[in-house]
This record gives sequence, structure tokens and C-alpha cells, in this order.
Amino acid sequence: MNKKRISSNRITLLAPNEVFVFGSNLQGAHGGGAARFAYERFGAVWGQGVGLFGQSYAIPTMQGGVETIKPYVDNFLQFAQMHGELDFLVTEIGCGIAGFTPDMIAPLFFRAIEADIRNVYLPENFYTVYEQIIR
Repeated sequence: MNKKRISSNRITLLAPNEVFVFGSNLQGAHGGGAARFAYERFGAVWGQGVGLFGQSYAIPTMQGGVETIKPYVDNFLQFAQMHGELDFLVTEIGCGIAGFTPDMIAPLFFRAIEADIRNVYLPENFYTVYEQIIR
């Protein structure tokens, strides 16, 4: 496995090239959890539930099961690959208010590890799930 790029589970400040990646809802109603933090601190826009705004990137997690989140994660990973000038600090998206667990969400991000997308930093729990599955 390539070098682990781990995002902090307590992100409070960002460098100018860093982006806070959080779970959102499609309506962009950033009323709680990491979404609210992104709205208050990192430029997330009320009413915008998908994509890059300020120093935040919204991935919808509230619209159904894991299969409905996957296309948004795939789009995010493609976006990150096209924007190597930015470092994306992924939170445990979907593992708070949305009610998913790292075991359910982490596999959506395995491509970041396997394709060695160097500017995507994942929560340590996502790496733990990856290591458990590949053993």
C-alpha cells in the first residue's frame, strides 16, 4: 500500500490550498454537523449541496443508501485528480447525521488509495476498513 494520507478528525483551520470535504444533503441545507461547520468556516454555500465552494467540497449523503452516494464520490475523486494544486481533507462523510458507518462509506473511497490520488487525505477509520478488507 502507498503512503497513508490521513486527514485529521478535528479540522479547524485550513491552509490556502486545502479543501474541507464534507457530507451534505442535495438541498444544501447546511444546518448541522460538518456541513454547518463548512458553511460557517470554509465557504460552503447555502442551497448548494454538491461540489466545490470556497474551501469546501460537498458530497451528498442524505438522499438514500450507499449506492446513491457512490456517483458523487466518483465525481469528487475525478475532480480531485484534475486539481492537483489542492489538497482535499475528507471527513467521515455520511457517518454522522446521515447514519452510515465507516465500514459502509470507506469502500467508496478505496480508489483514492489504490490509484494513489496524492491530494486526497482520508480519515484514519477509512484506512482501517481498507486494511481489514484487503487482508
